[in-house]
Amino acid sequence: MSYRKFAYVYDELMEDMPYPDWIRFARTAWERHGMPKSVAELGCGTGSITIPLVNSGFEVTGIDLSADMLSVARSKMEATPQGHRLYREGSVRWVQQDMREWRVPEPVDSVISFCDCINYLLEQDDVIRTFQRTYEMMKPGGTFLFDVHHPNTFIRYEEEQPFVLDERSISYIWTSALDSERCEIEHHLSIFSRVDDGGKDLYQRFEEVHVQRAYDPEWMKLELRKAGFRDVSVYADFEWEEAGESAQRLFYVAIK
Repeated sequence: MSYRKFAYVYDELMEDMPYPDWIRFARTAWERHGMPKSVAELGCGTGSITIPLVNSGFEVTGIDLSADMLSVARSKMEATPQGHRLYREGSVRWVQQDMREWRVPEPVDSVISFCDCINYLLEQDDVIRTFQRTYEMMKPGGTFLFDVHHPNTFIRYEEEQPFVLDERSISYIWTSALDSERCEIEHHLSIFSRVDDGGKDLYQRFEEVHVQRAYDPEWMKLELRKAGFRDVSVYADFEWEEAGESAQRLFYVAIK
């Protein structure tokens, strides 16, 4: 299973990820379509988007399949200087659930799923079930915001791999293999994480395998509408511009 040991080095490896851009995109969508009070985040990971939203006063349910990622998220939340105050002003719940079957006690105003979490759904039926359940768990007029890799991005990954990181505290070798017929890519990561052992340069090695699948953008729009969403738009790369073939990330805005 992925995201076990990886969860505890995830933030160090992903420190350059554009989390503020995801938050900015969500806020702009909410300004256009209605500011939510309650938000569910599918694939919340270590809480790098969740925690700033809670800090801003939203009621957020962070949902992830990995207990280890949620454990890191809880620790990060509690370690913030204003951690206890944040639990009062905003609110957060961490829930271990499968996004295909997620459920909350009361429907929410908005659902977000960023950092290509939907790409981890490897069958069309998985995507359809996620869209249907998300529609069920939202209030009328609510917004479903998510991003996925464009299919062409996986082609570029295979052409440009392997990827190598060589830092003092952590390193990795990352290779990718693409099944072009399914547009499914398998990432193999060999990670070397420095461990503290009396000043010695010792590293722990562990392996991670992550599989993602990209889907035809028009098919995804169609399935969102079939699930019940009345208004579906697709944008490119954090910007409010129409997505074309050159887009790397596709951003969907679906209104219930």
